[in-house]
Amino acid sequence: MMKQVRKYLLPLVMFLIFETVAVTLWLTKGNIFYLLNFSYIGGSIALGGFLIAGGYKYARRVVQLLVGLYMLVYLGLICNENMQIEGFWYYLFTGVFEAATIHYAVAKIFGPLLFGRGWCGYACWTAMVLDFLPYKTPSQPRRKLGWIRYVTFAASLIFVSALFLAKVGNIERIMFWAFLVGNAAYYAIGIALAFAFKDNRAFCKYICPITVFLKPMSYFALFRIRCDKEKCIDCGKCRRVCPMDVDVTDNARTRKNGTECILCMECVRNCPKNAL
Repeated sequence: MMKQVRKYLLPLVMFLIFETVAVTLWLTKGNIFYLLNFSYIGGSIALGGFLIAGGYKYARRVVQLLVGLYMLVYLGLICNENMQIEGFWYYLFTGVFEAATIHYAVAKIFGPLLFGRGWCGYACWTAMVLDFLPYKTPSQPRRKLGWIRYVTFAASLIFVSALFLAKVGNIERIMFWAFLVGNAAYYAIGIALAFAFKDNRAFCKYICPITVFLKPMSYFALFRIRCDKEKCIDCGKCRRVCPMDVDVTDNARTRKNGTECILCMECVRNCPKNAL
């Protein structure tokens, strides 16, 4: 009974966290957009949590579409906000705590202290598309290509820095086009890697620059998948279905690929003994 209550309590807590952020930003910034924005995202995540607790198979996909399309289409294409890492550098250099800087602070820098890489599992508009590809569980050993993420991270910083150092005019417009071109490149590379490596999440593991923020903060995540060792029969099914190659049977923070758990709950759903 208590376990069932806890399952439904978690999405409620997540909603309250986002609602607290929404109200705080609304009052401090004097802009109702933040109230509506974070209330919508928090409500979408809470809805997904309730659907997961209720056993709905496609709950995570529902949240991915609700949040991912909102950020890609509305914030990106309609509002012309660059929500990629280039937008974060742009607002950071201009000294404006708006749009992408707030988004990164909440979802990708401080948020992971609570929910780890939940962003990658429920809100990322790149992964939203990649997760519809056929290679949902990796069929090949993980490659030692994680260093590429640091190259793409540095490239984004150098690109925006060069624009400011060269005093290029109309940088806001350039940021919008960078958002369009960057997304197109991410999708093209992500899809190509998924088919080449037979792994939908290859882009997340090797290329995505956002993980440079997410990985160290996720190490301290409050919400984590834990294993009940008394129930676990070490069948290995959880490790086989994990899209990020996380060893969830190890409760230590140093567990294999521990900072890459996207809280997709595939391990929980497939555990034959309800040990997770």
